[in-house]
Amino acid sequence: MLAKEVDPDDSFLPPSQRTNYECTKNPTGPLDRKKLIDHINKQALETPDKPELEPFVPGMVRGKKWIPPPVERKLQEAAEQIAIDMGDEYEQALNDATQEEIIDLAAILGFHSMMNQDQYHASLLNKGQPVGLGWDGITKSSIQKVYPAEKPNMTDPEETIKRIKDDDSSLVDVNLNNIKTISDEQYEKMFEALQSNTHLEVLSLTNVGLTDRTALLLAAAIERNHTLRVLNVETNFISPPVIVTLVKSLLTQMTIEEFRASNQRSQVLGNKIEMEITDLVEKNTTLLRLGLHLEFNDARHRVAAHLQRNIDRNDPQHCHPIPYYRYLTVPPPIRSKRSSAERSVSKEPSIPKSIGNELDQLSEEPVIQKSEIYLEIDSNSTKDGRSSRGSLYRPHHVEERMDELVGVEEEEEEEEEEEEVHAVPQDYDVEEDPDNIVIRPPPSDDEDM
Repeated sequence: MLAKEVDPDDSFLPPSQRTNYECTKNPTGPLDRKKLIDHINKQALETPDKPELEPFVPGMVRGKKWIPPPVERKLQEAAEQIAIDMGDEYEQALNDATQEEIIDLAAILGFHSMMNQDQYHASLLNKGQPVGLGWDGITKSSIQKVYPAEKPNMTDPEETIKRIKDDDSSLVDVNLNNIKTISDEQYEKMFEALQSNTHLEVLSLTNVGLTDRTALLLAAAIERNHTLRVLNVETNFISPPVIVTLVKSLLTQMTIEEFRASNQRSQVLGNKIEMEITDLVEKNTTLLRLGLHLEFNDARHRVAAHLQRNIDRNDPQHCHPIPYYRYLTVPPPIRSKRSSAERSVSKEPSIPKSIGNELDQLSEEPVIQKSEIYLEIDSNSTKDGRSSRGSLYRPHHVEERMDELVGVEEEEEEEEEEEEVHAVPQDYDVEEDPDNIVIRPPPSDDEDM
């Protein structure tokens, strides 16, 4: 008995059995609720009020009046409003503005707490403010606009399946949204026919009750279909692992550009699933839009960056073979009477004309054929040939071929310069000397006379 009294509470027992209740009493008599209420009312009426020592006088303050404590100076200065001088012109315009003008100004600035919805929409549409609806007007509830219900989807699943199976060339877009009467057998027929279809490009299956079993059949159909570009399976009952299977199936044909699968049975995918989806998306070079809610920042940023790279890669404006070179045309250099050694020291690096033909074949834009073409590397590109956006477009074999041709052309120019120095016209007299060579021009007519 003593151990029962001092032992700690047992959480598996109800509180009434953990302690010895000592206040249990037997009732003194039968309970009559009506008689009890009558007795309470009678006792309240018969009990006299307490006598007042002083009579009540209206407007007379008795006792001490409460005075709030003084506010500290720092708090008082912080609570003071900062005076802003907007200029006499703006202050006069605001002082003379009417309520309608102030409401319009508040709507433009986005101060939604200063007006209701009727005032806001009236100011945006320039309809004028409703009568009696100002700062001091009575707030009234506006009648809600009743919009007609959206029409149901009248697409016939059986006819659609037949057209997909027959590979109808006019059937490009299939929209089965909000049709929940499609059975699993119909899904099997549809996805089996989708494998051999060569014309369907858009397939939308939103809010149709798609489960994991039918989603796996869809993944198998995606792996064999090579014309589908847009796939939408939002608002269904697909689990996260099956979503990974769907994303993985996009890598087989590499034709789908838009894939949406948000708002499924499990709202949170988890870190492991999101990392798997991110790795699969980074391997896909054709996906441009992805409709999935990713919780972790790493997955979101990596997916967004890769999709942006895919968009840039598929954009024809950014698909130049050599986008990081600029070819500048300059006039031909003036040859002065200097030695080849002096000219080789002061000569600027240039790209010979022979490179222009090869660049014409490698680039979509023709290279302007001029006497000299200088090569300048864009400042946005890095040393490894990768731009600030992270896309690699410059072919390395072009750079190697250009260096090779530059070296060959420089050697040819040096040989030509040496020939120009040592070449002597036939009219000139040449006197050979062991130390140097003296070249004298022929005598003119004046000298002969």
